[in-house]
Amino acid sequence: MKSLCVKNILESINGTILCGSDNVEFIGASIDSRTVKTDEAYFALKGERTDGTLYCSDAIKNGAKVCFVESNIFSDEELNNLAQSATIVLVPNVEDALVEIAKVKRSLYDIPVVAITGSVGKTSTKDVIAEVMAQKFNVQKTQGNKNNRLGVPLTIMSLRDNDALVIEMGMNHLGEIHELTNIARPTLSVISNIGTSHIGNLGSRENILKAKLEILDGMTNKKVIINNDNDMLHKWNLEDETAEKITFGVHGKSKYMASKIKMTEKSNEFCVELNSTEYKFTTQKPGEVFILNALSAIAVGMEYDIPIDKMQKAIANAEITKNRLDIEKVNDVLLIKDYYNASFESIKPSLEYLANLDRGRKIAVLGDIKEVGSFSKEIHEKVGKEVAKNKIDKLITVGEEAKNIVKKAKNEGMSNEDVCSCDSNEQAIEVLKGMLLKGDTVLLKASNSMKFGEIYDEIVNYISEQLK
Repeated sequence: MKSLCVKNILESINGTILCGSDNVEFIGASIDSRTVKTDEAYFALKGERTDGTLYCSDAIKNGAKVCFVESNIFSDEELNNLAQSATIVLVPNVEDALVEIAKVKRSLYDIPVVAITGSVGKTSTKDVIAEVMAQKFNVQKTQGNKNNRLGVPLTIMSLRDNDALVIEMGMNHLGEIHELTNIARPTLSVISNIGTSHIGNLGSRENILKAKLEILDGMTNKKVIINNDNDMLHKWNLEDETAEKITFGVHGKSKYMASKIKMTEKSNEFCVELNSTEYKFTTQKPGEVFILNALSAIAVGMEYDIPIDKMQKAIANAEITKNRLDIEKVNDVLLIKDYYNASFESIKPSLEYLANLDRGRKIAVLGDIKEVGSFSKEIHEKVGKEVAKNKIDKLITVGEEAKNIVKKAKNEGMSNEDVCSCDSNEQAIEVLKGMLLKGDTVLLKASNSMKFGEIYDEIVNYISEQLK
């Protein structure tokens, strides 16, 4: 394990020791005084409601040997007492200090670092890639979707005896991934797609592409794996001459392509030609998006010489973060939980999957798409068009903006009896209860902030008790 010594990082963070020794060493980082470990430093962040400095004593009791703070709220007596067991370092900004220290930690590791970004699917892509990389390396990966200016440094600080890192990078504005990639210094990058997420902040898909391509800024080799089925990435691939691109796809001609695709309710089967031989792969979850995830992982695996048979096993067994096309059957009603996030690009394949199921009625429950700003009406209407195009039997929406989904679906031919706009989850629950029959399939798709888990829990109870 590679430790950091306080005295070696003081200058880079403009730090001043309030008490304790500058010879103290630490390995990891924590921003939670309750869970900090004995070999970690505690970073006392200031939030809107509280100041982490207030919890330094708790962090030290739980084992922290170093605390980084941006305000000296301690009396001389308190500092004298704290100095017996820990070092307190005063910095201008704790979050900035975490970033700079993570850069130092990263410089200690000469290992593969695979960075993933994209408008949708970053976390599930990261999960599959990490599973493939784990067939050869001791992998550390981003936990959940902690992919921002705090999450990326904390992930890097969690490196211990690892010899590979798989890290997710998200953004809301231009310049954010530029900073993240210069912290992580990837050796290989993956861009899953360019869609409309955060278009309200960025103004155009062209700017979203520009923001995602910032991932190359922290790379010396500029080697990137891209989804060639995505129109924006395909165009960039044809026009750019600065980066080394490795392509994957289902539809457009790519280096790694899926063929002979078979989808069931709960899985995919497909073939990929590797080294002039065709190999069969399976995924635990259905839908084209998970085939694309697997293809990106195969491309990564081939770059790091991971045996193909081990990749097959890893992809078949990869655990994906919950609420991404999770499927559960209750009394012959199929429920599809897909409410971790929502954008046009993630809703479209979910609707296509729903439409292609060989079952009874197809019911889509959709919520507001967030962070699309002035593009909201246009994007929600595009979703409504997809609902009608895929011949979904019943449509229920929740939220003010999602009413545009219903309006467009009706314009495209859906009847008044088959659509319903709801103002709350409670209303949507009552509507669902009034229509559900055995054999139905229900897609629950929305941003996490819409709290569609409330709908799922109530409907599961209803089905269990009333549709026996």
